[in-house]
Amino acid sequence: MKDIDTKKSSITRLRKIEGQIKGIQRMVEEDKYCADILTQIVAAKSALNKVGGIILENYTKNCIKKDIIEGKDSEEAIQNLINIIIKYNN
Repeated sequence: MKDIDTKKSSITRLRKIEGQIKGIQRMVEEDKYCADILTQIVAAKSALNKVGGIILENYTKNCIKKDIIEGKDSEEAIQNLINIIIKYNN
């Protein structure tokens, strides 16, 4: 990931997600109300999807573009992007 702002932003978001996950672990250990735990899981999943979208956008704008500019097979680069999008959405 070359975009420094995107990298810093992604790392910050991932650290927050890490904190959310640790919080969820504590909630489970402390036998908190299941609906509250599930609400936090939904929030963590949403945050992870958001950072994934940011990284996917960066991949599309920078990595695929770079591969094509450097003369790599554009069909392969596009197929790689499609494969990533399919995996990301599953």
